[in-house]
Formats: sequence, C-alpha cells, structure tokens
Amino acid sequence: MRKHYEEVEEYRVYGSKAEVHKAVNSLLGIISGIKFDGVVTTEELEEITNWCNLHRHLKKKSPFSEIIPMIDDALFDNELTSEEMEDILWLCQRVIKSDEFDDYYNMITSSIQQLEGILHGMLADNVLSDEEISQLSKWMEDREFLKGSYPFDEIDSLLVSARSDGIISQDERNMLTAFFANFIDTRISYNINEFEMKALQSKYSVNGICAVCPEIAFTDKTFCFTGTSTRAKRNEIARIIEDMGGSFTNTVTKKTDYLIVGGDGNPCWAFSCYGRKVEKAVQMRKEGSQIIIIHENDFWDEIN
Repeated sequence: MRKHYEEVEEYRVYGSKAEVHKAVNSLLGIISGIKFDGVVTTEELEEITNWCNLHRHLKKKSPFSEIIPMIDDALFDNELTSEEMEDILWLCQRVIKSDEFDDYYNMITSSIQQLEGILHGMLADNVLSDEEISQLSKWMEDREFLKGSYPFDEIDSLLVSARSDGIISQDERNMLTAFFANFIDTRISYNINEFEMKALQSKYSVNGICAVCPEIAFTDKTFCFTGTSTRAKRNEIARIIEDMGGSFTNTVTKKTDYLIVGGDGNPCWAFSCYGRKVEKAVQMRKEGSQIIIIHENDFWDEIN
C-alpha cells in the first residue's frame, strides 16, 4: 500500500547539518541505485518525487534550495534521463564534499549512508535484477576501504555467495532483498512496503555473516572463537594467535577485534546462524563496533 503525501508532513524536521548531510547522501544513493539497471520506471520516479516532498518544507534552505528545483525541473516531463541524473548526482557530490560538512561526517560514514540509499534505489520498484546486483558488486569492489564497517562486510559476503555459480536463484534474490530491506526506512519510501518486507524477512533470516577475504592483523589484537574447527583444537588456535602477537579470549567483549567462526559442519556458513557469540558480535557491529567476523578458512590462509 503506497503512502499518501499528506503523511509526509509528519516526517521529522531536519534541524542539524548532520541530518542534512544524511538526507543528501540518501538521495545520492537512491539515484545511483536507480541508475544501476539503466531503466527508470514510474515507481522509481515516484520514489525520487517522494524524497523531494519529504524535504520540500526546507526548499528555501541550502542545499535543498538547489537540489529540489533541479529535480522538479528534471521530472517536469515525467522522465529522468541519464544526463539529468548525472547533474543531480554532481550537485549532491558537491554538497557532501564541501568544507561545510567535513567536520560532521568522514568518508566511511558518508559512503555507508550512500550504500543504504543505493539499496533503497535498487528496491524502489520492488524488483531486484541481475544487473542491479552486478552493479552493486562493482560499487563494493571500488570501496574496499569500507571493509570492517557494518553492513559492508555482510552485504559483500552475501553478494559473493549469491554470484559464486554465475546464476542468481530466486531464493538468493529473496535472501538479498530480505537483507537489504534491513537498511531501508520504509517510512520515507513511497513504494517499498514495510509489511511485505517483514513477511519476506520472516522466511529468509540472515545472521552471522563472515567478512570476505578480510585483512587480519595479529599484533595487540584480541581474538575469540566459536563453533568447531576443521583443523585444530581451540587451545591450539589460541596458542597460534598468541605466537603471532595477539591474545585469545573465550568471551566476545568490546575489546574483541576478531571473532573466528569454525567451519566444521557448516558448509553454508554465509547464511548460517552460529548462536550467542555471533549474535552478540553482529549486534555490536550494528552499534558501531569494529569487531570483524571471519571464517576459519581465512584465518588459516593468513597464517600459512
């Protein structure tokens, strides 16, 4: 069920530069996600219009005083060309790179906000195409500096797993959609239905995703292990870590840098839930912790 525009007036007022920056990053991401498949649908135009209506009460304030009229002009004919999208993206980039915002958001924060906007744009027409998935993978590959940040590692892992055999099944497409929906605020979406997304998420629950090809440092780093190893006992793993200059603990805490997930009996590790330690680590990452969840195969690759 689509939202009525009168509901837009109930949306919160943007009162800080940080909120403005987030709004612009979101728009930049939405349009980038819409561009991925090279086709702009009616639903996607509605999503961009909805963004404008959410912020139209700020039309006289910068940067909305520039962005909203540009979008209105572009959508006057109910079409959005590639050149028009590039113009809007250029203006958004100019805003977020200005000195005015440098003190509020670093590159990682801005990029994660844009990533969430991209997921919004990809699902704006409620269709997740192969081309969109491919373009998202390329976007991720160009931003390896986001490794270790939530939800970059989790999305990266899902994309690698889904694309590994060259064919994206309907189950994999649903899995991706369900996970992407976690980062979309349906209150500010015109077409993405909260209840439909929750119904999909109830069927495709994704927990405990390990980072893909993580960079692992040992000196002065704290490691924890969960599950059962395919190659060594836990005390042997602890000794290896200590010999490499790190420390080992049996409990996940704020001081934990890496949680190693054992691979024994878990062939579908990318989509598996490993219990309390992983759930705690995932929650910590959501709250901003830099703890990295790694599969033991990557651990062994690093020390060999």
